[in-house]
Amino acid sequence: MAAVRLLSYNVRSLRDDPAAVARVVRANAPDAVCVQEVPRLWGWRLRRRRLARDCGLRIAAGRRACGLAVLAAPHVRRVAREFHLLTPDPGLHRRALAIAVLEVGGTRLIAASTHLDLADGPRLRHVHEIIAHLDRARDRHGAPVVLAGDVNEEPGGPAWSLLADRFQDAYAAAPAGGELTFTARDPKRRIDGVFADHAVRVTACGVPPDDAGDHPRATDHRPVLAELGPL
Repeated sequence: MAAVRLLSYNVRSLRDDPAAVARVVRANAPDAVCVQEVPRLWGWRLRRRRLARDCGLRIAAGRRACGLAVLAAPHVRRVAREFHLLTPDPGLHRRALAIAVLEVGGTRLIAASTHLDLADGPRLRHVHEIIAHLDRARDRHGAPVVLAGDVNEEPGGPAWSLLADRFQDAYAAAPAGGELTFTARDPKRRIDGVFADHAVRVTACGVPPDDAGDHPRATDHRPVLAELGPL
């Protein structure tokens, strides 16, 4: 049985300071990182690999589309991976769900990364689709689910509330550290979250300390760190 440290992080396509992103990730020593807005345009493969390497991690799931990835520490075994495009909306960015089935200390966990839309209707519809994909993944792989990402909505909104009804809102379950995630420089909103199956014990969740002052340098979102387990 093992405890898991899972980080959720929107890195804004590494447009700010990639070295600061890597320092933030390394400082939190995660077993897995659910990343949003990883590079997906020119040189995307090389830039993703470099990000993983600089963080001391490897790529466990993700494709070019939609800027999603799950990274895992060297001691974490990837059992399987999935990638699901969500239904499109004309004129809006395509949304998706990246899934990595991971094994930590002999126990399996499904880590999923997503980035929801700014528009209310598509955001709520996509949450329904994500829940259906995760239900199937849970049944297929026999492992509990942890979903992390940029919700683009605060707690109390319809999409967030649907997620919080089906999963544990990890920060609400075991608040630790900071609450607000956006913007990194002047945080006023909690729009990034970690949502865990009720079978998963959440021991702590929140924005981790930033002793080096790297959060505002790295990207426009603050990271969210969840401590889970022992599983």
